[in-house]
Amino acid sequence: MVAGILCTTVAVGGSASLSPAPIPLAENNAPRVESAFEPIVRGVLESMQVPGAVVFVRTPNILWQRAFGTRVLGRDDAVSVRDSFRVGSTTKTMVGTVALQLVQEGKLKLDDPVSRYRRDVPNGHRITIADLLSMRSGLFSYNEARSMAIAMDDEPDRVWEPEELLELGFSSPPYSPPGTEFRYSNTNTILLAQLLEQITGEDIGSLLATRVFRPLNLVGTFFPSAGDAQVPSPSPRGYLYGTNVAALSSARLPDEQIRAARNGVLQPADVTDLNPSWIGAAGAAISTAEDLAAYVRTLVSGTTLLDVELQRLRLDSVAADRRDPSVIRYGLGLESFGPLIGHDGAIPGFQTFMGHDPETDTTIIVLCTLRDGPAGGRPANEIAYGLARSLAEG
Repeated sequence: MVAGILCTTVAVGGSASLSPAPIPLAENNAPRVESAFEPIVRGVLESMQVPGAVVFVRTPNILWQRAFGTRVLGRDDAVSVRDSFRVGSTTKTMVGTVALQLVQEGKLKLDDPVSRYRRDVPNGHRITIADLLSMRSGLFSYNEARSMAIAMDDEPDRVWEPEELLELGFSSPPYSPPGTEFRYSNTNTILLAQLLEQITGEDIGSLLATRVFRPLNLVGTFFPSAGDAQVPSPSPRGYLYGTNVAALSSARLPDEQIRAARNGVLQPADVTDLNPSWIGAAGAAISTAEDLAAYVRTLVSGTTLLDVELQRLRLDSVAADRRDPSVIRYGLGLESFGPLIGHDGAIPGFQTFMGHDPETDTTIIVLCTLRDGPAGGRPANEIAYGLARSLAEG
C-alpha cells in the first residue's frame, strides 16, 4: 500500500522537522500515506479511548509524523509531535546499554554473579548479570506487591528510594530458580542500576546522560532526579482507567464500566504527577518521538554505543522473528516484536512503543497518554503492530 512513496512529514498540532530534512513529497502521493496509516491509528485510539498520541514512522522512502488528540481531557489543546512523554520501560534498554558498555570496558562480566557485588540478593550466588538483563533471574517484581500498589494509589507524591524497591522485591519468594525461565521483573533493572552505580561511583542519571543521551545528542531525553515528578513543557497529561490495585488482577474494567468509558460517562483519572521514583531506573526516562527514533535506530543498527562484537551478541539474544510483530522475545536489555527490535513501556498515564527493523531500515515510535484501554490492551503496541503489518503488506 505504501511501498515506493517518497519521504513525507505530516503533523497535527505542531511543526515537524528532522535532520537531515526529508525529500519533498509530491502532493498527489501524500494521501496514499494518510490512507494507509491514519485509519490504523485512529481505530486503536478510538476503541481504547486514548486521549492523545504521537506516531512516528520512518523507512528509506517514508517519513510520517502525526499527533492526535488533546493534551488535557476536555480542553482544546492539541498534542504536538514535539511533546515530551514519560517513556516507561524503554529506559531498560538505556540501563542495559550502560551495563554492556562496562562489560566492553572490562569492568563487568555477563557471567558475574550478583553476590560478587552484594550479598542480600536471594539466590544471588546463582544470578548473573546476564540473568538481570534478560529477565531470567527469577526475582519477584516489587511492583506486584499489593502494598506497593496501594501506596501508588494513596500516596502518588511519595518518593521511593531504590533500596526500598529492592527490599520489596527481595522480601517475596522468587518466581523460579535463576536462569530457568523468562519472567519480566522491574526488580532486575533496579538492582542492575544499583550495581552500575556501585562499580562506577556515579548515579544512574549521570551514567545515562554521559554514556547515552549526550553522545547521541538526545536533547529532549533525560532521567529525572529523585523526587522530580515534572514532565517538561510542552507535554500532555497522562491518564489511567481504574486503579493500580485493581490492575494487579486485571487491567480490564468491569463490563459496566467499559460501556460507561466508551459512552464518555466514565473518564480516566489524571495520574501525570505520580512520582516516577516508584519505577526509577526501570522506567522513569522522559523523551520525545524524534529522540526515540534516533535512539532506537542507533541502538539496533549502529556501533556508537557498543562495539561490533557486543552489538552482535545483543542482537542475537533477541532472536527476532520476522513473521509477526506481535511475537515478542527478550534478550540482553532488548525486546523484539517480530522484525522490530527495541522495547515497549507501560506506566500509569503513558504507554510507549519503540522499534527498529535493521533489515529494512524501518523505525516505528508510538507514544500514548493512556496505559491500558478500558477493556485492556496496550494502545501503543497495537498501533505499532498495525503499522508494521501495513508496511509488510506493501
